[in-house]
Amino acid sequence: MGSPAAAALVAHAAFWALLVYGFATRELSLRAGGSFVGLWLAALFSGAYRPFWLPFSSCVAMLDIALVFAVAKGDVRLS
Repeated sequence: MGSPAAAALVAHAAFWALLVYGFATRELSLRAGGSFVGLWLAALFSGAYRPFWLPFSSCVAMLDIALVFAVAKGDVRLS
């Protein structure tokens, strides 16, 4: 497994973990969670229409960033 595949795996795991965490802590409403899943599905099924430089894992990483902002109500401090 190369580093792009590992990064894609981390992005997918983070997406689903943040989605579950957002529902468990009631930070995400059903509508917001459905919107994120809908965007994830749109990115999944629009593979033929995406430019060659934007793979599916990059779309999931962008959704991860938006999901962190929605669940944590801002940026996450690392230190």
